Amino acid sequence: MTSIVQIVPFMGAGSGVAGVAWNLDRELRLLGVAVDTFTFTRARQGARDPIATRGRISARIVSSWRVVWFSTVGTKRAKEYLAEHPDTIAIVHSNVMAGDVYVNHGVLFAAMRARGNTFWRFLRDPTHIYTHFRDRARYRGHIHRRIVALTAAEVQTLRDSYGRVAPPVVVISNGVDLDAYRPPTPEERAEARAMFQLDDEHRVAVFVGHEFDRKGLPAAIEALVHAPTVLLLVIGGIRKMVDDARAYAEKLGVSDRVMLLGEQHGLQKYLAAADMFVLPSVYESSGLVFLEALASGLPVVATRVGVAPEVVVDGVNGYLVGRDPVEIADRLERIAARPVGAFTEAARASVAEYSWPKIARRYLDLAEELAAEKAAESAAAPRAAT
Repeated sequence: MTSIVQIVPFMGAGSGVAGVAWNLDRELRLLGVAVDTFTFTRARQGARDPIATRGRISARIVSSWRVVWFSTVGTKRAKEYLAEHPDTIAIVHSNVMAGDVYVNHGVLFAAMRARGNTFWRFLRDPTHIYTHFRDRARYRGHIHRRIVALTAAEVQTLRDSYGRVAPPVVVISNGVDLDAYRPPTPEERAEARAMFQLDDEHRVAVFVGHEFDRKGLPAAIEALVHAPTVLLLVIGGIRKMVDDARAYAEKLGVSDRVMLLGEQHGLQKYLAAADMFVLPSVYESSGLVFLEALASGLPVVATRVGVAPEVVVDGVNGYLVGRDPVEIADRLERIAARPVGAFTEAARASVAEYSWPKIARRYLDLAEELAAEKAAESAAAPRAAT
């Protein structure tokens, strides 16, 4: 069977790119695949990370340094690794400019363009300029044999952002752990709601995201003005973002119905306490949390971004909306008016095809296709030489 190495800055259980790589690693191993991992730490070859040796340096500067280092020195060391393992198929998740498959976890230019003031956003952080032109070379060149886009819409986003994409693009969604994310039992729901002193009549929408402006939190908060029966539970954000969101809720007179919890771990208990999920984001390459919410039995109110248009059916397992707070409020109230659990079965069923075992199988099929392609090229090389 084909062996696979995942090249990713960091890997671990949870959300984001690290969580995607971790889930793929687990499922590929269960399929009997020989899997290895090439991370930032491994590329450093024992050298200490500056974040551990310069306590006063800002997290943003450290993050930028890591991006540039893993894109340059990390690429060199990844190429050395791949030269020593010529029969291994490399799945690359970010930064490194080498490997057979590159998984597009998001287009920086598209995210900034969706938020407006693109030029100034680039100027504020020179790393963004570097990343844009690095990825322009990635997509327009022949560094990788395949590009994986997480949704069909993201294929067009790549073309709109870079003009053309030289390698063939394959659409493979992110997956969801259907065992970890499931509808709560009545006892689990009661326990989760008790944490927030919620009564049976409370109807709670949960919002999850760390970039409040891009994820649409202001619109969700403003929607409460027009959705008087709904409470909003907000997960994510650094302290300043949380303080700004609280001030905005106070300005609109809805602060008594907004619970700002900051960054949290263990999302399941917060989903268990909720009746619906809301995320009016301006851009998502995928939106893994849409899948997690649906798997947990929650109807989703979302803008037409990421995987949401592929899985959300109006009135069946949620609603697709614009970023109009009045429209968002109307859909939240429609869900609040339905009996508890009215959407659970349909929400859960809508993500059955997105289980991690099925997604891993698709990656394995792609890896085996590329292994055969490389083997055919190797066999043809001696004949060409003669």
